[in-house]
Amino acid sequence: MTNEIDDCIIVGAGPAGLTAAIYLARYHLSIRLFDCGTSRAGWIPTTHNHAGFPDGISGQALLDRMYEQAAKYGAMREPRRVTELSQSEGHFTVRCDDETFEARSVLLATGVVNRRPEGMADDFHDEALARGLIRYCPVCDGYEVTDSRVAVLGTGSHGTAEAQFLRGYTTDLTLISPHGDHDLSEECSAKLDEAGIARVTGPCSKFALDQGGIGVETGDGWMRFDSIYPALGTDIRSGLAVACGADVTDVGCIKVDDHLQTSVSGLFAAGDVVVGLDQISHAMGQAGVAATAIRNYLAGQRPLRR
Repeated sequence: MTNEIDDCIIVGAGPAGLTAAIYLARYHLSIRLFDCGTSRAGWIPTTHNHAGFPDGISGQALLDRMYEQAAKYGAMREPRRVTELSQSEGHFTVRCDDETFEARSVLLATGVVNRRPEGMADDFHDEALARGLIRYCPVCDGYEVTDSRVAVLGTGSHGTAEAQFLRGYTTDLTLISPHGDHDLSEECSAKLDEAGIARVTGPCSKFALDQGGIGVETGDGWMRFDSIYPALGTDIRSGLAVACGADVTDVGCIKVDDHLQTSVSGLFAAGDVVVGLDQISHAMGQAGVAATAIRNYLAGQRPLRR
C-alpha cells in the first residue's frame, strides 16, 4: 500500500523530531512523524537543566507536551517503526513492514541507545532509573549526585573521562570494570590517581536495590552506592541513513553540513544521531535549523502554498 506523498517524513519522535514537527507544521507543510516509542528522553525521571522548568519536568511529560503542540498545527503521528528507507526519482520511500509512505524530504532523528549493564533485567533497570540509582548523563544530572557515593561502570578512556567529569561533583568515586581487570593506559591511570578515583575489578553482573541505594557485586565483593553511571557506550541508530547512501563517521554518526543536510540531497538529520552533546537543548536547536533548511529546500523545488 502506498500513501499520498508528504512534504517531509520525520523518523524519530524525541526532542529533535518533535521540535522539527512543530516547525514544519507551522510552515504549512504536510508532515508525517514516525514514533516507535523508544526515545531516550522518555527515560528521564526529572530533568532540571532544561530551561523554562525551574522545578524540573519528566522526560515523558516533556515529550507529551511537545507532541500536543505539534499535533495542534497538524503534524500526523504514526506509532510504528520504520524498517526501510530509499530514494528514487527525487522522492523518498519509507517502509513500515508491508506499508510504504513517500515524501519529498526526510529528517532522521533516530537518536542513539545507551548500552545497559549486562544481565540487568528490564524491570530492575527501570525501577533503578526512576529512583535515580542508575543515571546515564552526568552533564544532565551530575548536580543531583553532589557529595554522594558514586560508581562509574566502565574502563578505558571512556570510563576515565566520565569519572573525571563526575569528580567535579563528588570526591567519593569508584571506577568499576564491567568484565574483570581494567583496561587502562598509563595516562588514564595517572589521571585517575591524580583525581583520587578508586578502581575496582569486575565482573559486574549482579545488582541489588535497597531503600536508599544500589548494590553491585564486584571482583572485590559487594559494594553499595548512592548512584551508578554506566559508561558502556551507545549504539547509534544510523542504519536507515547508511541504507539510503548517506555518509557516516567511523563510529556511525550521520555526517551533515551546516544546515543539517546529509550527503544525500533532501535527507536531513538532527539530534543524537549526529555528533553532538547528547543534550535535549542541543537536539532541539539542531532540529530548528534542519526544519528551516527543509522548508527552504522544498521551496526551491516549487511554491509551497498551493
